[in-house]
Amino acid sequence: MDVKWELLPKAEWEAFHSAQQGALQQAWGYGEALTALDVGMQRAMVWEEGRLLAIAQFMCKRVLGYISLASCTRGPVFLPDVTPAQRAQIYKRLRQTLPLPRLKVALFSPDRTAAQVDPAETRGMSRVMTGYATVLLDLTLPLATLKAQLDGKWRNRLNKALLNDKLRVHVQASRKRCEWLLAQEQAQREAKKFHGLPTDFVQAYIAAAADPRQAFVVAYAELGKNTVAGMLFLIHGRVASYHMGWADEEGRQLNAHNALLWQAMAYLQGQGVAVLDLGGVNTHDLPGISRFKLGTGGRAVTLAGTYF
Repeated sequence: MDVKWELLPKAEWEAFHSAQQGALQQAWGYGEALTALDVGMQRAMVWEEGRLLAIAQFMCKRVLGYISLASCTRGPVFLPDVTPAQRAQIYKRLRQTLPLPRLKVALFSPDRTAAQVDPAETRGMSRVMTGYATVLLDLTLPLATLKAQLDGKWRNRLNKALLNDKLRVHVQASRKRCEWLLAQEQAQREAKKFHGLPTDFVQAYIAAAADPRQAFVVAYAELGKNTVAGMLFLIHGRVASYHMGWADEEGRQLNAHNALLWQAMAYLQGQGVAVLDLGGVNTHDLPGISRFKLGTGGRAVTLAGTYF
């Protein structure tokens, strides 16, 4: 089993990542964007007899001044037929060859549920963190089927928004609209005192793409001359991830986000995107947002957790 960390072929990484419908955190552009923001990143590709078995991208930092901590979030990305024994060997080889100073710690958060992670895969590892929860929408289904899957109240709000001829919805890969939404997000974070990836990450992610128009899309709603709501989605291969959303009071009253998400689903489907990842679900701390995401009728998934 051959693990390579340097001079990796971007095109082969992206093709593998897209074919396996890898998560945003394992996309090449994600690593490029964080590197541009001075975050330490390491990438590995694992071959066996000339066959690419897995890719793994780590975000790295120093802890307590002397421990090198590397986190492989929602990774590694494996070929589907890689056996549990091979997966265990890949984890071991990645830990052994990770090019960081000694006293290094590697954390893995598989992009699979606990039921999908064979115990043989993680034998000798400890689960140190509970799993991330999200909702996945299958955009290969016809729009009529997707609409039928919506929760009844969600669908009623959507229909009400779509029937409002004063509310105009647009879905575009517009840098100008993206910058506007990022400014709203920054103001929202400051007002509500919450944190996330720096808003500069989005611009860096778009800049890293060969074709920026294929890296993101913004959905926004206008009422007269006012923009009352917006949503941003980042695209990585055949998967898109919801990244942020904003609405003013009028936008919330008009159920603008229901219309925005629905129209974005149709747009992304037309772009060949197969899966829409709606991001974190936390019914305890974010009950309203979580109900909104679960109301789409998508597949609720809780990942296995983080292993050391």
